[in-house]
Amino acid sequence: MSWFKKDAFGNYLFLKKRLIRWFGILTHRRYRGFNKLVIEGSDIIRNLPDENVLFISNHQTYFADVVAMLHVFNASLKGREDNLNNIFYIWNPKLNIYFVSAKETMRAGLLPKILSYTGAITVERTWREKGKDITEKKEVNPNDTENIKKALADGWVITFPQGTTKSFKPVRKGTAHIIKQHKPIVVPVVIDGFRRSFDKKGLWLKKKGILQSMVIKQPLAVDYENDSIETIVEKIEYAIEQHPSFLKVIPQEILDYEETLNKEREY
Repeated sequence: MSWFKKDAFGNYLFLKKRLIRWFGILTHRRYRGFNKLVIEGSDIIRNLPDENVLFISNHQTYFADVVAMLHVFNASLKGREDNLNNIFYIWNPKLNIYFVSAKETMRAGLLPKILSYTGAITVERTWREKGKDITEKKEVNPNDTENIKKALADGWVITFPQGTTKSFKPVRKGTAHIIKQHKPIVVPVVIDGFRRSFDKKGLWLKKKGILQSMVIKQPLAVDYENDSIETIVEKIEYAIEQHPSFLKVIPQEILDYEETLNKEREY
């Protein structure tokens, strides 16, 4: 690999690879040590094309979710079957994996700024500012959608269509527009246990011995030409198990516990 070769956003691949290795080694025990990550569907990862793949997932922390996916995707590509055994899978990582993140999040501290170099597509939230919802939505920055298009053309993109770490919040229509316009293969991912393991940012381990899970589902069936934006949004909600109907099958005590966790993480 050339020392001067860059990714789609001008980041040097030799530096990107070393950062991913470093983060991978630093965080491996968070998913296979202090806590256990149970994985399902790693065989799906190995059968995907090298580009124009969009991963959609529910969201529980700012960074731990993405880092876990980078571990799982690279381990799967190196032949691991639903496990993260042998950290050497991170030695030669897939370098065209990108993740969508809020610009203000990636600028909040030195560590997020370094992590941003590993593949962040930073976007400006139109509905939220400085950690609070705003009543008057801002205009979508055309550069943000163009950057997502560029990343899909180059490789895989991870996005969290709810745009928040809180459960059962509405899916933003922007993800549906991206799907309809760029026609990627859409792979749903459902995670759990991360908000119990980590702080809100997902940088610090909060509790050990927590069972974490990641389920990678078969690609979503989307009729790019005929499905409406509303239909695609609903399909996303069901696929990542965040549709309001799921609230009817979750015991109230679990919902109360999740709400308590969310409030604790605000402080």
